[in-house]
Amino acid sequence: MEGMNRRLFVSSVLPGVVAARAQSGRPPRILLRSSWQSVNIGDIGHTPGALALIEKHFPDAEISLWPGKLGHGSRELLAKGYPRVTIAEGSLDAQNRPTTPALAKAWDGADLYLSGSGSGFPASQHAVAFRKMTNKPVGVFAVSTDPISGIGEGREPEGGTLRELRQKALKLPATHLGADLRYVIDSAAFFFCRDSISRDYLKAQRVKTPIVEFGPDAQLGMTLRDDAKANGWLKEHQLEEGKFICVIPRLRYTPYYRVNNVPRVPSDDVRDAINNRTTEQDHAKLREMIVAYVRKTGNKVMACAEMTYQVEMAKEVLVDPLPEDVKAKVVWRDTYWLPDEAASVYAKAQAVISVECHSPLIALHNGTPAFYVRQPTDTCKGQMYRDFGANDWFFEVDETSGPQLWGRLESIHRDPARAKAKARGIMAGVEKLQARMVNAVRAACRA
Repeated sequence: MEGMNRRLFVSSVLPGVVAARAQSGRPPRILLRSSWQSVNIGDIGHTPGALALIEKHFPDAEISLWPGKLGHGSRELLAKGYPRVTIAEGSLDAQNRPTTPALAKAWDGADLYLSGSGSGFPASQHAVAFRKMTNKPVGVFAVSTDPISGIGEGREPEGGTLRELRQKALKLPATHLGADLRYVIDSAAFFFCRDSISRDYLKAQRVKTPIVEFGPDAQLGMTLRDDAKANGWLKEHQLEEGKFICVIPRLRYTPYYRVNNVPRVPSDDVRDAINNRTTEQDHAKLREMIVAYVRKTGNKVMACAEMTYQVEMAKEVLVDPLPEDVKAKVVWRDTYWLPDEAASVYAKAQAVISVECHSPLIALHNGTPAFYVRQPTDTCKGQMYRDFGANDWFFEVDETSGPQLWGRLESIHRDPARAKAKARGIMAGVEKLQARMVNAVRAACRA
């Protein structure tokens, strides 16, 4: 009966589509669920990263994008970079059916539902609904499934080091995974985790998907750049290639009520308290590094943002407290940007030092050495840096000092060619993993 309902749903919404699917020779079709939000260039960049990888390794596939939010110019970015991609917007009704004709058509035509990179398997309920309604395969393209960090029952608001998160995740009972998540993961054609902590947690939960492996964040595949815009900005602010670093701040918890202008909820009190207690201590270390870099090299610093709220934050916690002689060498980027312009700027930097997770990925893809300074509340996703060979450029903020950051940065300044070679070596390993991920996509489409 359930299968009959599925067939009636599809044929009633889309007359003739079922017959059209029977025609031989059509290309494989992927429904990519991605673009979770546009207030973070990492969440924007996940989508063009995945599109670039599929285009490179599976060029005959047709892709429909089911996006979350396409604001801040991200829609135009995708339309320009990938004009062949169809955007199918919509949601699901109470019966878990698409609410728009475009989305219904994408559901019917897809050979595979592909969930893009993100934290906590974003929109997992949509993957569950797709699988149950269509009986078609679902695949997951590099997500984190941190069972420890966060706010809520059974969660730890203060987070922990990656070592602590791994130990706690593996001690959870094998029945810890929720029923819906277990259903969709068990029935998935593949499930790539963007960090080995998530992978090992799912294996300890005894999931049944035939492929549960490490696969790096799709942001590492993004090829889009805007050199003209970036070069104009760098010239205007007198930043010379190889003679500046980019530094990106972050609060331990993103204040989404401020970012999205929505009412506060009680858990925001917990988030704000943690932010208020830790912001100065976290960024004092970055300022120490900035002072040493400017005074010992004579080079400049660009303070910039990965998320919208960090534009003002960069000035408040990185620039304003600096000594005047150092401040004169620091350029504050006072506007938000898109990941293609960021990629072009990072490509010209000597290094990128970020408390956010995705700017270093953008930098590494473009051959620039990059540090990720991880806060304990930022889930287990940072483990990916160790997994793909960037451990020397990974730092736990509570276990790191300003002089330690400067010491590692100084080695890049002393031998930039060696550091760039290391970045290229990291990406060579990443590219092999990316090919493996897309091979799984191809196999699922053709099964």
